[in-house]
Amino acid sequence: MISTLTLSTVSAAINGSLSGILASLGILLLLSLLCVKELASSAGTRFQSVSKIVNIAILPLLIAFVLIVVSQGITVIG
Repeated sequence: MISTLTLSTVSAAINGSLSGILASLGILLLLSLLCVKELASSAGTRFQSVSKIVNIAILPLLIAFVLIVVSQGITVIG
C-alpha cells in the first residue's frame, strides 16, 4: 500500500515537472519564431517566404500558449 502511494506520488511529481519544462520550451520556441518572423518581414521581399513558413509554426504554438496561460490561471484561482 505504501509503495503504491509513493510510486503514484513520484509519478505525479515527474509528470508535473515535465509538463512545466515542455511548456517553457514551447514558449521559448514561440518567442524565437516571433523574432524570426519580425526580422524576416523587415528584411525585404527576399525573405517573405520565410515569414510565411514561420507563420505555419506560430499559430499552433500561440494556441498552446493561450491554453497554458488559461490552465495556470485556473490553477491560481482555484
